[in-house]
Amino acid sequence: MISKNCITHLKNGKNLLAFSHGVDSTALFYLLDELDIDFDIAIINYNTRKNSTIEAKSAKNLAYKFNKKCFLKSVKLQNKNFESEARKIRYNFFKEICINEKYTNLILAHQLNDMFEWFLMQFSKGAGLNELIGMQEIEKKEHYTLIRPILNIQKDELNEYLDKNNYKYFVDESNFSNKYTRNHFRLEFSNQFIKQYSKGVKKSFEFLNLDYNQLKPKYKKIKDDFYLVYNDKNAIRGIDKVCKKLGVLMSQSQRLTALKDGVISGKIAIGIKDDIVFISPFVKEVMDKKFKEKCRKAFIPKLIRPYLFQINFEIEKLDYNKIFETTEVIAV
Repeated sequence: MISKNCITHLKNGKNLLAFSHGVDSTALFYLLDELDIDFDIAIINYNTRKNSTIEAKSAKNLAYKFNKKCFLKSVKLQNKNFESEARKIRYNFFKEICINEKYTNLILAHQLNDMFEWFLMQFSKGAGLNELIGMQEIEKKEHYTLIRPILNIQKDELNEYLDKNNYKYFVDESNFSNKYTRNHFRLEFSNQFIKQYSKGVKKSFEFLNLDYNQLKPKYKKIKDDFYLVYNDKNAIRGIDKVCKKLGVLMSQSQRLTALKDGVISGKIAIGIKDDIVFISPFVKEVMDKKFKEKCRKAFIPKLIRPYLFQINFEIEKLDYNKIFETTEVIAV
């Protein structure tokens, strides 16, 4: 069920499973255990349903039974923008745990139905390939790697696996309410489509991912808010992503002029040197002559230099030959 690529990553890292005790995360819990993959779990109780506290307690008991740590957070949210706020709190919680406890991998239980729901939601809005392919099996983040081991498995298959083995799980009744946009797509469109055409959907996502990877920009965070983007045909996509990370959404006119030295929205400095695009916050800083000379010898664009001076960047450690050696790209 789980790909060799995922298994290799998980065997070589310290793993945290985002857990809810629903069908998907419970099935993934047992699948990982069968593969002798070590992991701990993290669960959030949103206190929105009668059973949510029971589910959290059951998760703690399951973790204890399998000798795993269980990180639990209890929150109460307003109904306004619940999905958005819940997601924000959830990922901030996971990020905090990964940083503090040194987890290298965050495991998510997204499956094929989830991926197709996302595709349909973006497709209905009008989206390009970059937006349509919103979930990757392995996705590098700044503080950890996101791993989705069951992304190519149908939800029905996971249900069958749990029922066959008599594993306890919970069903969130709110998943059957059309109150939330994702549920609407799930109940009205995606579930029935996946049941009939799952093989074709899997194959289509394989082809789309091949195209997506060819169009994926290469960019890396070097230090703080200093980034480098490889200046190829996908460079503008990379610049756009880094600008979003730094708090600026580029307009279409800004994208058209992004491959020139300049300042975007008065906040972000762009500098070009051959096949590398330098990006940093735009600052004005008085630099000493020694630092200026180091920058000149290292071919660092003038607009970038003040920020590097401000963060005490060690110019000598910047090796252009090794920056893009790896295919791993920091996701923004």
